Amino acid sequence: MTTPQRIHTPFGDESTAAEVIEGIDLSGKHAVVTGAASGLGAETARALAGAGASVTLAVRNTEAGELAATDIRKATGNDAVHVGRLDLADKASIAAFTSAWSGPLHILVNNAGVMALPTLERTPDGWELQFASNHLGHFALAVGLHDALAAAGNARIVSLSSRGHHTSPVQFDDINFTSRAYDPWLAYGQSKTANVLFAVEATNRWAADGITANAVHPGVILGTNLSRYMDPDQFAQLRAAEAAGELGSIQGAPFRFKTIPQGAATSVLVATSPQLEGIGGRYFEDCNEAETLTPEAVGKSSGGVAPYALDPDAAERLWKLSLAAMGA
Repeated sequence: MTTPQRIHTPFGDESTAAEVIEGIDLSGKHAVVTGAASGLGAETARALAGAGASVTLAVRNTEAGELAATDIRKATGNDAVHVGRLDLADKASIAAFTSAWSGPLHILVNNAGVMALPTLERTPDGWELQFASNHLGHFALAVGLHDALAAAGNARIVSLSSRGHHTSPVQFDDINFTSRAYDPWLAYGQSKTANVLFAVEATNRWAADGITANAVHPGVILGTNLSRYMDPDQFAQLRAAEAAGELGSIQGAPFRFKTIPQGAATSVLVATSPQLEGIGGRYFEDCNEAETLTPEAVGKSSGGVAPYALDPDAAERLWKLSLAAMGA
C-alpha cells in the first residue's frame, strides 16, 4: 500500500484567512462555524461570508453571536449571516440545532473548544468536560447534520485539533479520569487527539456520501476565549514572550505566535481550497499537511501529527464509543 503524497500549498505560517480564500467564490454554499462569536471562529466566519457563503454562527451566547454577525455583515456586505444557539455539552441543544437545519450544508467548521480546565468537571452523563465539549459534542453535531452534508454533494468538515494532541492519545480505559489523577493538559490532549481521529473515521465512513473531514492545528493565538482557563503565571509568561517577539513554549515545545487572521487561515484553506477536493482523514498546520512524526518525536517537536492520532483502529473504536455515548 502506497502512502498518499502530502499536500503542499503556496501558503504558510504567516498567511491569513483572507489570503488563502482570495479568488474563491462560495456563492450558493452554506456553512456552519461553531464557537463563532469571537476569535478564530468569528474570523473564519468572516472569511467564508466574504467569499459569498451563507454562514450560520453556532454559539452558546446568542447575544454575543448577534454582535459578531452584525460586524461580519458590515465588513463583508453579506447579509446571509445567521446565528443559532448551540451548547456542545448539552445533548438537547445539539438535537435542537440539527433538527432545525434544512437544506444542504457544504462546510461544517467544528471550531469551538475549551482548553485546560483547571479542575475535573464532568457532564451529567459522566463524561470529562473537555472530551465532551471538544469531541463528543462536535461528533453528535456532525452525525445530526450528516444528511444535510450528504445533500451538498461535496461537503467538507474541518475539525479543529491542536499541537496539544501530542500530550496524550485517547485513553480508552479511563477517558473520564475515574482511576487516574486529573491533569488539565492530558485531558485537553486526548480531546484534541479525538478531533483528529474523528476526521479519519468520518472520511472512511462518509466519503462515499461526498463528505470529507480533515483536522487542523491553527497555531497558538493569545487573546482568544480558548486561553481563559490557562494558569495565570504561564499566561503572563506567554504574553511577555509575545510582546518581546520571542518564541513561546507550552509543555516544553517551542512555537511562534500567530495573529487571529493567521490562526484562522488553515481552517479556511482546508474548508475551501480546490486543492483539497476529495481529500480527507488528514491533519494540517501552517496551511499545509503536517508530517507524521515518529513515536519518539511526539511531544518533542513544535509541529507534526502523532501517529496514534491517525490510527484507523483507534478511529473506529472512538466512533463506536461516541455513538454509544449518544445513545445510538
